[in-house]
Amino acid sequence: MNRLNRVRRTSALRNLVARTRLSPDNLVMPYFVREGRKMKQPVSAMPGVFRFSQDELLKEVEQLRRAGINSLILFGVSGEKDDSGANAYSENGLIQKAVRVLKKNFGDELVVITDVCLCGYAKHGHCGVLKNSPQSTVHSPQKNYGLIDNDKTLEILTKVALSQVRAGVDIVAPSSVMDGQVQAIREGLDKNGFGDIAIMGYSAKFASGFYGPFREAADSAMQFGDRKSYQMDFRNSDEALREIEADIQEGADIVMVKPALAYLDIITKAKEKFAVPLAAFNVSGEYAMVKAYAQSAEAEKELAIEILTSIKRAGADIIISYWAKDLGRWLKT
Repeated sequence: MNRLNRVRRTSALRNLVARTRLSPDNLVMPYFVREGRKMKQPVSAMPGVFRFSQDELLKEVEQLRRAGINSLILFGVSGEKDDSGANAYSENGLIQKAVRVLKKNFGDELVVITDVCLCGYAKHGHCGVLKNSPQSTVHSPQKNYGLIDNDKTLEILTKVALSQVRAGVDIVAPSSVMDGQVQAIREGLDKNGFGDIAIMGYSAKFASGFYGPFREAADSAMQFGDRKSYQMDFRNSDEALREIEADIQEGADIVMVKPALAYLDIITKAKEKFAVPLAAFNVSGEYAMVKAYAQSAEAEKELAIEILTSIKRAGADIIISYWAKDLGRWLKT
């Protein structure tokens, strides 16, 4: 008889033979940044998550680092929206100001990643520039066919990335899922003397129902249509590998699978095929479901650790999660 329970008998024995371990070094904490001062605004759909003004974000990041987490990704909650998301690349935009403050206070001890997208800055809530006016698009019988002007969006995304890099960001993360976005940004950075700045591609980003709470947090809900014409179909897996390979060829230094929990098979396939750092985004809906289900703080802790360990076990090198700060504290105890 094989007695596999022999090495499960005590906690110390289980720790001795554990093959998958979470580390604070590989965790990234998402933050939502808004204008104003002394603002720490709760997100109702995501208990424990807030929109921070710049001064409050600084205090929060001090706590994050005390928890042992040294990497974060920023999302802007813009109060100034137009049809093209122009405020996203303002040199004095809210993300650009936040990056400068964080880098002034923490320097290279903190890895600052910025989202490169237009959905939070455009009135229509889509990730790129529309081919037609919002009014004509709303009434079109084929409102999702050819909805986005891919190539015009690339020009704007490059401007966004450059403005963030000039502010001092370490990694830019294009999430618009436009064809050629990594190449356009890579060329733009290189031509402007920023060849040492890394790109994290949202390479396999699926059109998912798990993004709902995020859209509330970032005020990025679509005013019409959906994103299925440019985000990936969740029924396809080989297509995800093609997307990842394309991003690598275009110059991505890190690739990502998003969401994580319902796409562990994609994470594993990507890890087996590609020898580049692989990130997974444990998204807002995955987080909110556990918050709604867990009956106690201890139950939430156990579920969160189980979920994040499964993502690591599937092959993710980097995990972006709203539990990152909590996990940093949990791993210390």
